[in-house]
Amino acid sequence: MTKKQALKIMFILLGSVLIFHILVLTQQIPYDKVWAGKLESVEEMQSFEAVSIFINVFMLVVLILKYRTLPIGRKNKTIDFFIWIFVLLFSLNTIGNLFSKSTVELIFGTLLTLVSAILCFVIVRKRKA
Repeated sequence: MTKKQALKIMFILLGSVLIFHILVLTQQIPYDKVWAGKLESVEEMQSFEAVSIFINVFMLVVLILKYRTLPIGRKNKTIDFFIWIFVLLFSLNTIGNLFSKSTVELIFGTLLTLVSAILCFVIVRKRKA
């Protein structure tokens, strides 16, 4: 898989995740079904969702910047650093999802974060000559 293909898949995944979080924030999806079932109030959900939406938008911006640098072959250590952080966060989130009380989050969340960690790794890894 090429970095460009991995980036395009990540754009689709992050876009879908943003829509999901907006649906939770607007209470179209019950908040007790997300965040491992640990949220106890609407206010707590709003805080968690606002942070999550911000982080997802930030990831999307970083990945768009990476996508734009691919054709010219220019490296950006700052962008790559952030993508390595994404690999770490997605990996940790995968472990966290394994402890979810919600079966849907357990299966779907674990799969989504594992695939995202792998895709971000593909995007940021150095190619051996």
